[in-house]
Amino acid sequence: MKKIGVIICGRYHTCGGGKCFRAIQERVGGFSIYPKDEEIQVVGYSHCGGCPGGNIEYVPAEMKKNGAEVIHLATGLVVGYPPCPRIKQFKEFIEKHYNLPVVIGTHPIPLKYFEAHSDLSFWNNRRMEELAEHLFKEDKEIMRAYN
Repeated sequence: MKKIGVIICGRYHTCGGGKCFRAIQERVGGFSIYPKDEEIQVVGYSHCGGCPGGNIEYVPAEMKKNGAEVIHLATGLVVGYPPCPRIKQFKEFIEKHYNLPVVIGTHPIPLKYFEAHSDLSFWNNRRMEELAEHLFKEDKEIMRAYN
């Protein structure tokens, strides 16, 4: 069993997590890295605390106490507008301070967001694709299903 924590963007703090939990079951998006036969248990679900991300310093500690073996930074941090400018810092801090691997992405990028963002300069320079490669390799039909 893989125990994970999920941190979403503070702008979406009221999100119920439907797409993230669906992606866990379907093993798509950020969860495509886990074998389909491996159980995933979510041991924490919270938001970053809003800009500049104050909860990033504390929330992973609680998740780790609950057994988290990996932290997922939600897809909303990638496709929200504007995308979170601190994703790299969040990842580095959590990995170094808490010694937990960080995966950027939860559910697949909805196709409508992918198409709206794909011509923007911060995606054209492959910055986001380099951060969350598995999200950008998702099948377009799966992305459409997450619109």
